[in-house]
Amino acid sequence: MGKETKTNAMRILDRQKIPYQLNTYECGEFIDGVTIADQLGQSYDMSFKTLVMTGKSRQYYVFALPVDKEVDMKKAAKAVGEKSVEMLPVKDINKVTGYIRGGCTPIGMKKQFPTVIHESAAGLPEMIVSGGRLGEQIILKPEDLCKVTGGKFADIIRD
Repeated sequence: MGKETKTNAMRILDRQKIPYQLNTYECGEFIDGVTIADQLGQSYDMSFKTLVMTGKSRQYYVFALPVDKEVDMKKAAKAVGEKSVEMLPVKDINKVTGYIRGGCTPIGMKKQFPTVIHESAAGLPEMIVSGGRLGEQIILKPEDLCKVTGGKFADIIRD
């Protein structure tokens, strides 16, 4: 069996000695997080998607929220101190983050952008985020994700 190629996210976690589990699954193209959670029998509350947005200041921001929830743009903007934020166009994801749609994780982007994790994660023993490529997930403690990204917890979802 060949040596598994690690993603940037995994290398960073290894370097900082942050424990995580790698979960792999069959995936040839982008599939939304709810479908993946259903296929793998994972809780929506533990499975987080990564969204990248741009503020009025042209700064990029990263938001992690449960796969079955919608981001509240006003709450997201307030959490990062912006008047407003908008989604990064899909065509720009790789250029900005170094990851592709469906494989984007808050850990190890080309630059470390301000990161906000939905506050529901703070009460979880562990959470699931993308592993940095399609078909890979990283399972880790929410406080470890917060630490490695320099992130914070806040309410960023639509009620």
